[in-house]
Amino acid sequence: MEVKASLKRRRHFPVPAQGRWLGSMLRGYFGYHAVPTNSAALPTFRTEAERHWMHSLRRRSQCHRMSWPRFRALAKKYLPDPRIQHAWPDPSLLVNHPR
Repeated sequence: MEVKASLKRRRHFPVPAQGRWLGSMLRGYFGYHAVPTNSAALPTFRTEAERHWMHSLRRRSQCHRMSWPRFRALAKKYLPDPRIQHAWPDPSLLVNHPR
């Protein structure tokens, strides 16, 4: 997964910079993939990105102090919630060409 590799490269960046980057990446992903038929995959992708970020933050020192409640506050601050951003296509826009 490219998110995991990117977080590994950014592991020693400040946490706010990591959060802004990951939030931007998720907004781009949701902007492209947030179609009505893909609603189950969006929360799964966000959850996996959160899990990889948590693992990356815990690897920053030998004795991590990153608990799940503390991490949830960071995720809520920086990461967008998944939601459908594209509506169903209007049937009047669909053109049937006889071929």
